[in-house]
Amino acid sequence: MTTAPVSRNSTRTQSAFAITNAHVVPINAEPFDGTLVVKDGRISALGPMVEVPAGAAVVDAAGAWLLPGFIDAHVHLGMHPEGEVGSTSDVNEMTDPNMAAVRAIDAVDPFDPGFDDALAGGITAVNVNPGSGNPIGGLAVALHTHGRYIEEMVLRSPSGLKSALGENPKRVYGDKKQTPSTRLGTAMVIRKAFIDAQNYMAKADETARDPRMEALAMVLRREIPWRQHCHRADDIATALRLADEFGYELVLDHGTEAHVLADVLAERGIPVLIGPLFTTKSKVELRGRSLANPGKLAAAGVEISIITDHPVVPVNFLVHQCTLAVKEGLDRETALRSITINPAKVLGLADRIGSLTEGKDADLVLWSGDPLDVMARALTVWIGGRQVYEYDGETRTGVVAPR
Repeated sequence: MTTAPVSRNSTRTQSAFAITNAHVVPINAEPFDGTLVVKDGRISALGPMVEVPAGAAVVDAAGAWLLPGFIDAHVHLGMHPEGEVGSTSDVNEMTDPNMAAVRAIDAVDPFDPGFDDALAGGITAVNVNPGSGNPIGGLAVALHTHGRYIEEMVLRSPSGLKSALGENPKRVYGDKKQTPSTRLGTAMVIRKAFIDAQNYMAKADETARDPRMEALAMVLRREIPWRQHCHRADDIATALRLADEFGYELVLDHGTEAHVLADVLAERGIPVLIGPLFTTKSKVELRGRSLANPGKLAAAGVEISIITDHPVVPVNFLVHQCTLAVKEGLDRETALRSITINPAKVLGLADRIGSLTEGKDADLVLWSGDPLDVMARALTVWIGGRQVYEYDGETRTGVVAPR
């Protein structure tokens, strides 16, 4: 990947431009062959008969596929660069089981090369989570995938509060001979934290501010979702039990065995962010991992999003996970929704991103063909109507706009 001024820059400084002769896949409507118009960073018109406004720049798609930018709702971009470990990773503050107060936004490096990889994979938005070493890991942030200054990239902060059940917190604190060292201990830590937060909220005018309690209070007031890392079906049952007890909005991250409880999750409307799917069964709680599981969940009526957990799976492989999930039974429409409008809903951003709709942000990707074909590639990427990436066919490299 190289970083340089994008070569065809006619759309980079125009307030209005049109992409013509495109096969447009809006996600929330039927595909069509036609035109999409961008004005002041937003989609202003689209359809088979739309005319190009006077004075607008024109991008002739020549039959290429136009889709909304993809969204990966669970990554560690900027916090845990690929190939770096130890002191270079800022993903887990594993010094206390309750780290509700830490914020991913304070540790994201926008110059992590993974952001360029995301653009090459047609991904224009991500949700960056703290890690899963703690029962309560911290506040997540939703970001665009191109920028120099983190505040310019933010779509929503915080976008959720990360929590972990299962083997990870057990291992971390069990090795330290601290609580929690078991599943029941992990649930106790979470339960106690919420009870403390309820007591704090009841006496908010009488006590000193506590950032941990304030973060948990946002969950209890349903201002942000509780992002529950869990793999095994029994951990998912614990996640449902805790959500019932405290009444918060629950999102399941990973959900390796979520298909076992698919009917329960569908009835309760609990979304599952499933993945990563391209890894080995590296620990006991991953024995049920299968590329067939997204299809099983969707068939049962569960709203799914597919995730990479980057750097566990490289972020640019997001769409390839969808392709192989389709091979194993997931329908094509749901596969595309799982990396567009579904994660946009989970992140509370469906009014801005996730589909090609008039008034939404012009986060667009022009593909050489069907993105579910592994031979297709992202040709051009726009974020907010600004061209930020282009594939150079002559040099076979992606060219990223300066940050």
